[in-house]
Amino acid sequence: MRSTSISIRAKDVGLTDPRAPVSDAFTSASYSMRSRFNMATTLFHMIPGAPDPVAPFSHAVESDGWVFVTGQMPFSGQGLDSSYPDGIDAQTRQVMTNLATVLGGCGLGLEHVVQVRVYLTQFARDYEAMNTAYASYFAPGKRPARTCIGVTGLAKDALVEIDLVARRPTAVTV
Repeated sequence: MRSTSISIRAKDVGLTDPRAPVSDAFTSASYSMRSRFNMATTLFHMIPGAPDPVAPFSHAVESDGWVFVTGQMPFSGQGLDSSYPDGIDAQTRQVMTNLATVLGGCGLGLEHVVQVRVYLTQFARDYEAMNTAYASYFAPGKRPARTCIGVTGLAKDALVEIDLVARRPTAVTV
């Protein structure tokens, strides 16, 4: 097995003081840059500005460049007491906004999404309208793999919940 050594300079990871140790960059970034250099580290992300979780879990967990985003509810604010918008179209759009907020906090966007799961409480009634709203977030020909599941209920009586998996682009090419 061939091993490769990578030399990282302070300026390569965004430090303005060239004398600062590179490890300072890993604690100063809004998302952990450590994952760019050490993909074996598991990171647990809690994203400022994203809705509070409805249960004890992280907004996202990252390992080996894969980012697993917890299902988002259609909260229109950060607190669990914030309201949901009315109807499946508005709830789907709010969920997608919340997912984009979590991804953004991880330094990613919807273009990095590779897999999605959608949960609907009124599958027959809401499937078509949810699809119309959902499709507007991804370019044709670049839509992630997706499963849509009818369920008997969701937390806080939401009509829709969506979780996803994203892949961090390779940052260091050897």
